[in-house]
Amino acid sequence: MSWFERLKRGLSKTRGTITEAAEPLDDAPATDAGGDGSGAAPPGTATAEPSAAKPAKQAGDSAPGRVSSGNRAKAGRRAATWEMDCDDLEFALIAADVGAKLAGEVVAAAKKERERGTSFAESLEQALLDQLEPDRMRQKLRRVGFQLDVTRKVVEPAGKVVMVVGVNGVGKTTTIAKLGAYYSRNGRRVIFAAGDTFRAAGSAQLAVWGERLGIPTVTGPENSDPAAVAFDGAQRRKAGGHDLLFVDTAGRLHTKHNLMEELKKVRRVIDRADPGEPRDVWLVLDAVTGQNGLEQARRFNEAVALTGVIVTKLDGTAKGGILLPITRELGLPIKFIGVGEQEEDLQPYDAAAFVQALLDLPARAA
Repeated sequence: MSWFERLKRGLSKTRGTITEAAEPLDDAPATDAGGDGSGAAPPGTATAEPSAAKPAKQAGDSAPGRVSSGNRAKAGRRAATWEMDCDDLEFALIAADVGAKLAGEVVAAAKKERERGTSFAESLEQALLDQLEPDRMRQKLRRVGFQLDVTRKVVEPAGKVVMVVGVNGVGKTTTIAKLGAYYSRNGRRVIFAAGDTFRAAGSAQLAVWGERLGIPTVTGPENSDPAAVAFDGAQRRKAGGHDLLFVDTAGRLHTKHNLMEELKKVRRVIDRADPGEPRDVWLVLDAVTGQNGLEQARRFNEAVALTGVIVTKLDGTAKGGILLPITRELGLPIKFIGVGEQEEDLQPYDAAAFVQALLDLPARAA
């Protein structure tokens, strides 16, 4: 299965949240009954009011204007043909954790595009892409018709050391292993520093991944000072001529001042061992946390000046809209996104592919 198909499947819950209010099933049955075989109103056609002559709904049927779980998959496939009411679209985006302010901006932009004669699907696609594309030049190029595949280019860290941070349970260690595999495949010599010394077997977990991937791992005794492990890792990277060092850190609550101060110490110690590093601090964010994840990003950014975000577990949530406020409100670039447990389920973030997968549109060749 291609990455785009895995992404589309992984975003099904978020897609369901957005499209749930899009089709009144009273007049657009899930089976192919329309003249074009789609079973949905064609673009540019307003959705009809429920017919008074229609038999009363039986107990257990879905509410008017809602897609039942059994029809949600079919609903996603036909999303491109729907004409949604602006209020319904705005509420759906808020439910997907886009946030009220940005949801309003997306709806206004989509409505403006629609008034120019653009189809509903293309209008919504462009409005979302304008919010999710962090690179202004790429945004301009996309607007004039260029199809850009940013995944063809390796995501290049700014320096030689990447410090990886996040709260407990977001999958930092597993994500670091996947990053190591990604950069190794792309010809980089990678080394790990297992700084999660306070979690039982935390260092051992990364060491096992390192052995499996053929990546050396610097470890320390359990409950040892994580800054010491980071210092050792930075020195070992320089001595061994490795291209990249990924420093794992202990999961911590973003609300705990002392723990955040410890992260600052780790950063200072790395700079002492390898002046100017770490040039990158990437936050691993669990998409399931939704708007709480946005607050996490703010706190970590204040403490250690984040340079990027990796959003994981998009396949387990209907809150995939959280990518919009991360990009727009915090101005942080999303480096990678994850939709599963397999190594290939973490891939570089491509705004266009994300929007097309979210709306169940076909991937466009670059």
